[in-house]
Amino acid sequence: MPSAAPVTLDHLVNHSRALITSLQTAEGAYPASPEFSAYRGYCWFRDGSFIADAMSSWNDVASAEQFFDWCAAAIITVEDDVNRVVAAQAAGRPVPDEEMLPTRFTFDHQRGSHDWWDFQLDGYGTWLWALGAHVARHGSAVAPYSQAIKLTVAYLVSSWHRPCYDWWEEHVEQRHVSTLGCVAAGLSAAIRLNVLDDELASQAEATASEITHLIRTQGVHDGHLVKWIGSTDVDASLASLIEPLQVIDANDPIAIATIVAIEEMLVHDGGTHRYLGDTFYGGGLWPLLSCFLGLAHHAQGNEHAAHYYERWAASTVTAQLDMPEQVGTHLLDPSHLREWTDRWGTVATPLLWSHAMHLRLAKELSC
Repeated sequence: MPSAAPVTLDHLVNHSRALITSLQTAEGAYPASPEFSAYRGYCWFRDGSFIADAMSSWNDVASAEQFFDWCAAAIITVEDDVNRVVAAQAAGRPVPDEEMLPTRFTFDHQRGSHDWWDFQLDGYGTWLWALGAHVARHGSAVAPYSQAIKLTVAYLVSSWHRPCYDWWEEHVEQRHVSTLGCVAAGLSAAIRLNVLDDELASQAEATASEITHLIRTQGVHDGHLVKWIGSTDVDASLASLIEPLQVIDANDPIAIATIVAIEEMLVHDGGTHRYLGDTFYGGGLWPLLSCFLGLAHHAQGNEHAAHYYERWAASTVTAQLDMPEQVGTHLLDPSHLREWTDRWGTVATPLLWSHAMHLRLAKELSC
């Protein structure tokens, strides 16, 4: 249940930073959620990268770099797999989806023993993007990550065009605009880190440009970004392409139209649904998505809207100040709630990604 009394921004920020720090593993991984049955024991590149970016923004440099160390070690662990994927693609015989890199690893860099919707490209883009943002903020050394950066770029350049699961582990048959944006942002960041040789840098630049063109042409309907190429629907994750990924400039007409479309279709009293038709735990409202919208509004100079979404996200915390993955105050399809609680228990709480996105928005609002 949400906390009974209002929580000050400073109090929640301090709690979130302490929570994330306390749960970060010795290896540097950020657990998605410490006790939630389906997430326990795993770290996602996507979630973790946004968490690291939030911690970096609050000058928790050691925490962010421990995560980047963890990412680099995970990439080095699968170096042979990367080389095999790249070679197979170059030969015109791409490997099947189940042989692509996993979306999540155990804390000690293993693939894990649980079945999952595992082929997702977005996380490999977001770790490059988050590392690039961190280096730009703090001037940290890039050399320790050079080999992992090169491997990741080669993997993304070879495979970016493949359909894969989206942020929500769904629709493996589609090319998702949010995923494409993560890849483009990551490749652009990798180029700026200046560790790529001329050939790989040229490939990364050409690929990022091609992806951006694809997004702006086939990834748009009625002026706004869409859920996947060829769709007309919207997904709240699209706000991330505006801020913090900055794939689409905040004042671009596409960005403005995308925010309008998300708010018209998916926002309820400040809370944000993932997409129409969502049935996961009944299709509730996600604090982290409201924070992405808040960041997009802040980038456009709309401070009133940014504060509105921050306050709603903060209102979802429990009495212990833990922020959930989603809340069920406005379910899209309540008939599906029971099947998920029977399968995995109650909604993941705390979700570190939720805390992180609130931290990131709070930092922007405090500057």
